[in-house]
Amino acid sequence: MTRFTAQLTTQLDRLGPHGVPHGVPHGVPGGGRDRPPTLVAVAHGSRDPEALRTVNALLDRVRALRPGLPVRLGHIELNRPLLTDTLAALRGEAVLVPLLLSRGHHIKQDIPDAVAAAPHLTARIAAPLGPDPLLAEALHARLAEAGRRAAVPHRTGGVLLAAGGVVLAAAGSRDPDAAVDTARTAALLSARLGGVPVLPGHASGSGPTVPEAVRALTALGHGRIAVASYFTAPGRFAVQCASAAPGLAAAPLGAHPAVARLVLRRYEQALASAPLSHPAATVGV
Repeated sequence: MTRFTAQLTTQLDRLGPHGVPHGVPHGVPGGGRDRPPTLVAVAHGSRDPEALRTVNALLDRVRALRPGLPVRLGHIELNRPLLTDTLAALRGEAVLVPLLLSRGHHIKQDIPDAVAAAPHLTARIAAPLGPDPLLAEALHARLAEAGRRAAVPHRTGGVLLAAGGVVLAAAGSRDPDAAVDTARTAALLSARLGGVPVLPGHASGSGPTVPEAVRALTALGHGRIAVASYFTAPGRFAVQCASAAPGLAAAPLGAHPAVARLVLRRYEQALASAPLSHPAATVGV
């Protein structure tokens, strides 16, 4: 009996608090659910055909990082599948992960409205991708790639010469929370670049435009200015912002591995926040 009790205690110690083996994520085979909630990646959509190819490449990276996790795509507008159609075809549980970089109308209104129109689902909405240090990592990598293409010399761990500066080109929004989120990413990128000054510039909404941010950096004495493309995928705004660069212009974030890791981070954060017990629970917004 003593031996049996010891063996039973050892087996129980290997389980987590809900009877799930330690190291087995909740919601995967062998975990707390037979099938994990579907990750629905919510993209904005674009008339640029490269945008859809880029988003699909990003989701392929997500699937490679988490085999067995069902991953679907839905667009707010302009591309198929539309988010409403994706949600209509699903059953069970879903976590919507916006491939958007800040808070704004799409996060606060459009995506919740789409979930409300799918009452057959038990769903929650994760926070947008930004701000997050993983985005600063991806932005740094895109700037470094642009520097290599242009054969621009760089210092240790950096992208620009000592007198340089960066404009973080974002879509922009009338929602003040969006500007706050973009400014936080600018601060994260500045730290990642070793203190190189980074100013946000916007393609729309309120706040300085990209040319205005370039002029502000020039007025501060920074003669070599690059534009970091704070867009998930190519599109009209990304092209517009790149055309305003006085020199180096980086590519959008795209399917960078850090972005794929961040998509999964937002999914897991949403799952960990509260039980999936009622429709349209919004997390971290």
